[in-house]
Amino acid sequence: MKILVTISRIFVGVLFIISGLIKLNDPLGFSYKLKEYFSPDVLNIPFLEPYALMISVLVVVFEVVLGVFLIIGYKPKFTVWSLLLMIVFFTFLTFYSAYFDKVKDCGCFGDALKLTPWESFTKDLVLLFFILILFFGVKYINPIFGKLSTTVIALLSFIFSLWFGYHVLMHLPAKDFRAYKIGANIQEGMLVPEDAQKPVVEYYWKFNVGGEEKVFTTNGSYPSVEGDYVSVDTKVIKEGYQPPIYDFSIETEDENLTQQFLAEENLIVVVSYSLEKIERDGALKLKRLQDEARKNNYKIIGLTASGEEAKQRINEAYNIDFEWYLCDEKALKTVVRSNPGILELDAGTVEQKVHWNDIDDLELPKVERKEKTNNEDPNVVYFIDDKLSTKADFEALNKDDIENMYVFKEQDSVAEFNRKNNSSYDNIIKIELKNKDSLVY
Repeated sequence: MKILVTISRIFVGVLFIISGLIKLNDPLGFSYKLKEYFSPDVLNIPFLEPYALMISVLVVVFEVVLGVFLIIGYKPKFTVWSLLLMIVFFTFLTFYSAYFDKVKDCGCFGDALKLTPWESFTKDLVLLFFILILFFGVKYINPIFGKLSTTVIALLSFIFSLWFGYHVLMHLPAKDFRAYKIGANIQEGMLVPEDAQKPVVEYYWKFNVGGEEKVFTTNGSYPSVEGDYVSVDTKVIKEGYQPPIYDFSIETEDENLTQQFLAEENLIVVVSYSLEKIERDGALKLKRLQDEARKNNYKIIGLTASGEEAKQRINEAYNIDFEWYLCDEKALKTVVRSNPGILELDAGTVEQKVHWNDIDDLELPKVERKEKTNNEDPNVVYFIDDKLSTKADFEALNKDDIENMYVFKEQDSVAEFNRKNNSSYDNIIKIELKNKDSLVY
């Protein structure tokens, strides 16, 4: 029993420390996950949502500290009882999420390791097993240092955890596990490989057959049924591949400009998921950032989920005039854990990312900026009879040989083509020939 307790002590202690530190690295992200749990659709305790950040910090600090307490043998009964109560609660939570399909990712290991609800529940059951061993064998948990040394280590672990949580809140996570980390290319993160796993979906077709409603199940095909169609429901049996970035966009009310801006070099992006909740001290720094960026030939834009009224109010209040574009609030919270936060993008690659507290650390050396002139040709891809062609091939055609010519300028269709082909074209031109032999390569 003593050996089993020792093994359990090390396993549980190390796992709690690692899991806690990963979440403590990004307490704001964990608070977003707690809000999801507190929402009316899940646990229905929305009155706790305003306190999600405070609860987040307390939970993860307690998690790290309990892991340290267990390993050094500080207050064994208190530690083991606390571990047991915590794991019982988390086991209930992950089972509830898995069984009722409420929360897709428990956030147990932050963004470092994504677990499905059932994987999270299984992990908690394993931990519960080892913690029960500790509970029944608590008499074998003894301090590994003297009383004073053990107390000092316990106190230092608590102080360090609080300091680290505060530090990352006032700056950014020490380690960024998200798809928008420095060095990542946003456009590449949005790509779906051709051989990617497709979702498996079942279709439940309801028909009125001879006065009785019957349901027929298919994988998408319309069933051959002699009866009157009533309705159809679907259920995802197995999720398909989802790219790391799937909800990021840069839009106006009328246009999707994502591809255009992701092709820009030397682009400064001010991110504020909610202008109504923007930190005043951070907003006060935006005027100087705007002026310095433009002075050094950087283009500067804003990204927010807020409406036009909030955009105008912020620009007037803080004497800024760069354009704010629209993006999903959840995506912006993922991009940077700061409101506002600042990114430098170069052809879609994140070169720099800072918290508003660290705007002065942003390095903006003077750059040469190439501006498109009105006489400059747009970036166009040509297809002649569905074959990829060049501008020279197009210009060599005799206009009498052309049956039809289609010019695609719509942002959605061009953006879809660019997304699938990892390109950055402005227009697509497709030509259909009267005679297939008119084109000579």
